[in-house]
Amino acid sequence: MSTALSSAAVPVRRRFKIGAESRGVKLLLPALLLLGGFFLIPVLTLLLRSVMEPAPGLQNYVELLGSQTYVRVFFNTFMVAGVVTLITLLIGFPTAWLLAVLPKRWSQLMFAVLLLSMWTNLLARTYAWMVLLQQTGLINRVLMAIGVIDEPLALVNNLVGVTIGMTYIMLPFLVMPLHATLRAIDPSTLRAAAICGASRWQALRLVLLPLALPGIASGALMVFVMSLGYYVTPALLGGTNYMMLAELIAQLVQSLLNWGLAGAAAFVLLVVTLGLYAVQLRYLGGGRTGFGGR
Repeated sequence: MSTALSSAAVPVRRRFKIGAESRGVKLLLPALLLLGGFFLIPVLTLLLRSVMEPAPGLQNYVELLGSQTYVRVFFNTFMVAGVVTLITLLIGFPTAWLLAVLPKRWSQLMFAVLLLSMWTNLLARTYAWMVLLQQTGLINRVLMAIGVIDEPLALVNNLVGVTIGMTYIMLPFLVMPLHATLRAIDPSTLRAAAICGASRWQALRLVLLPLALPGIASGALMVFVMSLGYYVTPALLGGTNYMMLAELIAQLVQSLLNWGLAGAAAFVLLVVTLGLYAVQLRYLGGGRTGFGGR
């Protein structure tokens, strides 16, 4: 009799599971429609324009990847994104670790300062760096006053200004996921490494860094991808000699009305971004995002 009851319960559980999946699909439907309407359709439209304008074919991609001028823009974009990611990581890791080990009160205060800087208007922050970095700005005046330099340094309209401004802007986007990962690490792990005779450097290199790798990967990927598509800060601090891809796309659309070439550039950037994300998912499992789980 118990066997009959258990066999009768199987269809009930199956129907309940199918019903739960159906309700889940219905709940996801608004989000899927929003994603399709505001992401997939524009991306597909842009892709079609890149292969249909001014004539059907791949001439836009050939011109984009075959022109020395456009290749230079790609080089600037990836170089700046890589340098900004590296410097942000070198500054962000100690900052995230400090936030993780400080007493709660001081940690919350530092985290509030970090969030406040992120919430400040992007254009206002970029103009503030323009004022600080110019030849008569505060940084040059302080360096000259203490005798470090004899004449003002060129800190704007070059890659130095772009790197400084973008590193400051990107820092919170690396600290937050990395902080979540470091907070999840059991402190007894590091104490166990010390008891086993590991030095501080060995504990950092062999214990802490491998455990923090998912957060490092998530934060670094976020910073690198956002840096690839940044427009305001490179345009204001970098000048025309160090144009990046986002600025090129804006110029192609607004000034030259070349939607086909702009679509090709945007699609190449999208493919690179999705490729990097796929590599992270494949080899690091996505990491800890810092916004509610993995």
